Amino acid sequence: MSSAGVPRLDRAVLLQAAAGLLLCALGYFLAHRESSEVRSVLATAGGCMMPTDIYEPRSGTPLGSVVLFHGLSANRKVMSFTAEEFANQDLRVFVPDLPGHGKTPGPFTPARVESCAQSLVRDLAIRRAIIPERTILAGHSMGGAVAARVASHIAVAGVIAISPAPMHPAPGLPSEMLLFPTPPILAPHSLVLSAAWEPATARQIASDLVTQSADSSNKYEIIPRSTHVSILFVRATFEAVRSWCADILGTSSSAKLPRNAPAVGCLFGILGLSLLAPPFLREMTASPSAELPADSNRPFSFLRSVLLLAIFASLALWLLRFFIPFHFLHIFQGDYLASFLFLVGTCVLAVRHGATPRLRTFIATSTVASAAAAIVLVLLFAAWFELTFYEAWLTPARWLRFPAVFLALLPWHLAEEVSLGSPSKHSRLSRVMRALAFRAILWLALVAGILYLHSAQFAFVLLVVYFVLFSILQRMAMDVIRTWTRSAAVAAIFGAILLAGFALAILPIA
Repeated sequence: MSSAGVPRLDRAVLLQAAAGLLLCALGYFLAHRESSEVRSVLATAGGCMMPTDIYEPRSGTPLGSVVLFHGLSANRKVMSFTAEEFANQDLRVFVPDLPGHGKTPGPFTPARVESCAQSLVRDLAIRRAIIPERTILAGHSMGGAVAARVASHIAVAGVIAISPAPMHPAPGLPSEMLLFPTPPILAPHSLVLSAAWEPATARQIASDLVTQSADSSNKYEIIPRSTHVSILFVRATFEAVRSWCADILGTSSSAKLPRNAPAVGCLFGILGLSLLAPPFLREMTASPSAELPADSNRPFSFLRSVLLLAIFASLALWLLRFFIPFHFLHIFQGDYLASFLFLVGTCVLAVRHGATPRLRTFIATSTVASAAAAIVLVLLFAAWFELTFYEAWLTPARWLRFPAVFLALLPWHLAEEVSLGSPSKHSRLSRVMRALAFRAILWLALVAGILYLHSAQFAFVLLVVYFVLFSILQRMAMDVIRTWTRSAAVAAIFGAILLAGFALAILPIA
């Protein structure tokens, strides 16, 4: 006992919780320290039903307009910092959720995204919400490609394409990875920006948009020290954007940057919630240790596990060329991922059937408690993302898919737990590293499927940073559940719920 009569362990938990809450508070402050006048409308042009945020100019008097499009697996919330930058230049900004993203219902296809974007711009012009000759179409990644394509059909003041998605094949870039099969003729007064740390092929394709347009009013620029995502938050990007808007619309090139930092604030909150999660999980699954059976699951050979995963992943990729079992889910490339993990997990469990938990171990008080804890975490993290950086709150259409996605992912998580064995056999760090190695094998198999089988499942390459971050946090949480409940089945159910929630939040409805 400490001098204050509080056990040291309890004091450590309280300090951990206090640190977590402090980080969340700091994250919220960073994401919201400057407010913008924003209202939301439902854009129904073309029958697309797209929720659209409208950012009013900082001065209240618009000098022009911007229609801003987000990228693949993103949404209007991700573009809020960029929208605030345009609003600071006294421009009115329209930011829609494109089909299948955010709160807009599916289906998502690149062709439908382009059609809906074009319908939105035409409708805004007809309603005199924008004046085309005083309007810039802008976007990031897929949105940058959409902005360029729409501007080739509708005359506007200019285009700003930030790291536009590739639109023609190139060495090292199979045609199956293209969202759009052909590039547009770039409209006059188009600015194309690339991140310096993007692949050279992507930069070259973006540069080709300008060089092949043969219009001296167009410009290509590389933003130093930036990646495909961070380019949205780099000062050099906004200096280029401000200069371009000033030349085309006469806005101020010295407009201040927004003070909000949604991406940084979001990361602070994720760290804070990660500190809060372990005590919460222990409380949710608490049981007297004497009532818990010993965890006798011995880990399997790491090298043998890696070899089995490589073999079964190859087999799964071959089978998926002919039939995708969970195609009925209609989640863009998520149906493929669910099918892939289901097949690999089922094969591993078939080989290691002797170590697979009995059916009765799935039905226990700790199972219900852990499943409830997983749902709470899904909702908690989704709420945090909604507050700061990303629309992650699941819509009814996504919740309807949740049970099937969960069941599809359960065999893999159970196979992983069986292969890792009891937490008492390895340190927590060693266990996490082994699990990440297993998942790296599967990711490399998916990449090989793109390169050699032309599977076109490029989302897992594009979103690799998000999947890695999620995998680390998920794996650490699963280890807490496995240690506390001593059950591979309970930990697998917990992990499958988390991955189902993550996949449904980040992948478009197709």
